[in-house]
Amino acid sequence: MRGPNLVPNRYRGVSVAALPPEVGLDEVSLKEHFLGREAYRRTRFVVARSGTDMALLYVARASEMALFSAITSVDLIAGPEDCAFVYDPEADTGIPSDLARVAREQAPGVYAVAVQGRYAHVSIIVDPQPLRVVVHEVVPPEPAKLLDQARRVLAVSEELPPIELVGELTNLADMAASLPSEHYLLPCRGSGGEVPGAEVSYLDEHPPKVDWTLLGCARSQQIHRHFYGEDPPTVDFCPKKRAVVPGTRLLTKCCLQEEHVESGPGWVSVPWGSSLDHVREALNLLVAQEEPAWAPV
Repeated sequence: MRGPNLVPNRYRGVSVAALPPEVGLDEVSLKEHFLGREAYRRTRFVVARSGTDMALLYVARASEMALFSAITSVDLIAGPEDCAFVYDPEADTGIPSDLARVAREQAPGVYAVAVQGRYAHVSIIVDPQPLRVVVHEVVPPEPAKLLDQARRVLAVSEELPPIELVGELTNLADMAASLPSEHYLLPCRGSGGEVPGAEVSYLDEHPPKVDWTLLGCARSQQIHRHFYGEDPPTVDFCPKKRAVVPGTRLLTKCCLQEEHVESGPGWVSVPWGSSLDHVREALNLLVAQEEPAWAPV
């Protein structure tokens, strides 16, 4: 049985067995030890431990219905040279992305990793290759809302494959430098945006018109046109307009989307005021583009 990103659909399908000293971690010894022994009806993976070393096995049983039945086959997924057992009391081992995170941080490059995490539950991940999703966002406010929301969704998502979020954050003050001005207009005071060395006003406060440069997007331009009857010099910070790099997966947002999620090859976009449900839908749409489709085992 091979990965990538192989995880069990429930950690209760993973059994941890402490081997007697005389039993080796080679395939022949493990088969001799486990064949014919009774196993619980949920058990499919066995983390066989000998001291600090381990091997990972896949087992089949004589019956799927009986509470306990004899093990009828033993397949070695990974031997001790390709395995690691790690502890992370904050990891939820029912969450694939958490398993991948722990493997990446504590056992980089290891093929099969068993994790003992929160509630002392143990699960495994084989060949961890999390889907890398780039999140385009502008700051402030901080933390970057979309990146934070995506992390919160992944923290409770058992059905999504292992995902690694990579924030590509653009600072508004840095963008302002592309069109120098003594006075900038930002969409709203709530963002907390400032531009060092320049005066700042906020469009949501409908300030008296002066010669300013708008740090905004299409919706801000529409509002400015409504209030003041003209278009100002503008630095467009819409994260959706940033180019999609071939081979990457992109999560971004757009102020022109009010209640719907949009997607295309390699990208998804949520409304600017996205809910967690919007972000969950977007991640599912992005994952659905991957082939072959991923699912827990």
